[in-house]
Amino acid sequence: MSETSARLLKLLSLLQTPREWPGSELAERMGVSPRTIRRDIDRLRDLGYPVHATRGAVGGYRLVAGAAMPPLLLDDDEAVAITVGLRTAAHAVDGIEEAAVRALAKLEQVLPSRLRHRVSALGSATVPLPTYGPGVAAEHLTVLAAAVANREQLRFAYRSAYGQPGQEPRRPQDTQRLVEPHRLVPTGRRWYLVAYDNEREDWRTFRIDRIRGPRPTGVRAPIRSLPVEDAAAYVTRQLSELAPLYRAVATLYAPASEVEDRLGGTGDELEELSERSCRLHTQADSLGWLAFRLVSLGCSFDVHEPPALVAYMRDLGTRASQSVDGSAQPPAGRAISDVP
Repeated sequence: MSETSARLLKLLSLLQTPREWPGSELAERMGVSPRTIRRDIDRLRDLGYPVHATRGAVGGYRLVAGAAMPPLLLDDDEAVAITVGLRTAAHAVDGIEEAAVRALAKLEQVLPSRLRHRVSALGSATVPLPTYGPGVAAEHLTVLAAAVANREQLRFAYRSAYGQPGQEPRRPQDTQRLVEPHRLVPTGRRWYLVAYDNEREDWRTFRIDRIRGPRPTGVRAPIRSLPVEDAAAYVTRQLSELAPLYRAVATLYAPASEVEDRLGGTGDELEELSERSCRLHTQADSLGWLAFRLVSLGCSFDVHEPPALVAYMRDLGTRASQSVDGSAQPPAGRAISDVP
């Protein structure tokens, strides 16, 4: 590679950083004169790279969006990070699995051998868990992300949940929303939109898999401040506040020392009653998880509270018995698909 070609690639790499570069700073970084920088900028433009220049004391050069995508010049850590991101995207977002695999194949084809070895080792050592539940549509993510970036109001239909724990399941319903999107927050396969709801005049968290037909309105949204530090903290707080907390008390017919080992340091309160029994004080955000925790201890027990857990365990026992004697039947009054 000639000295000029190598210098152009280095200059292009600097310009791919999202900032405006003064000509003097580029010349210093490149070790050439400002005049050489101007000539190299002209060469890049001749090759089709849209380099925009602004005049003035705070002016400089920056690479803008063009008709074609220029070659990405990545350092080692950036290349590995993009590879990891593509592998993750292939399992996390609906509709982009095939595109992510194609992009990953192209990237790995041009990686230097030292990086190809690192990426290959990472891939062979990683086994993703299968994902369950509703996925997120890639086209919805792009619409929402663009609205966040452009500070543009959004309209969409939002599908409600199936009902709260302890209530009779009900069919979900769609409500129309007008919001000012703030940030997207991914938590594994589940994504959330943090936005200001104009009709409710308050901040809200929306599960993106429940959003239907998001469309920008063309109206700019004002700058608003979240009531907490950042969007991730807001989603964490909302999820903890919305999740019900069940406190349970049960007598376990096993030595407290054995139960303590089986609990594995969960922080539950354990009270010794006798050499062969103890009382457990625990809590969880679902009756199902409480039932699983008690059954998994491998001993007999009596549930004292809450009453909802007693009813849940009784119903669970009935269903377990029916599942082994062949008498299980669909629930009366609603279809199986209505059950959350």
